[in-house]
Amino acid sequence: MSEPNTPSYPPPPPPPSYTPPPAGTSSNRTLMLVLAYLGFLAVIPLVAEKNDREVQWHAKNGLVLFVAELALIVVLSILAHIPGVGCLAVLMFPIIGLVFTVVAIFGIYKAVNGQRLVVPGLSDFADRF
Repeated sequence: MSEPNTPSYPPPPPPPSYTPPPAGTSSNRTLMLVLAYLGFLAVIPLVAEKNDREVQWHAKNGLVLFVAELALIVVLSILAHIPGVGCLAVLMFPIIGLVFTVVAIFGIYKAVNGQRLVVPGLSDFADRF
């Protein structure tokens, strides 16, 4: 006898890869991770979420990025007053702003997805605190 023809169906899709936050984390963890990369607002998760090591790491990383941006702006402001070099320094302001904005958005994206944005040099400096 022959086997009956049964249609073959594709296998079911795998379950979504959701990992719940660790026990003891607050309900506003996502908000704190977003605030960690919004300049001076990174102080809020740094102070509010003392028990969450991941939020603390992102807040420190965000603060170091913010301080690096401020330092670069100060250096460019000083260079802007030097004849000849000033024109190039002034043109660098929007580029620096765009680069740090993209890095902050990428940092938020990675933080919300449970990853870390490691910026060579800056993230190592943030780990010291």
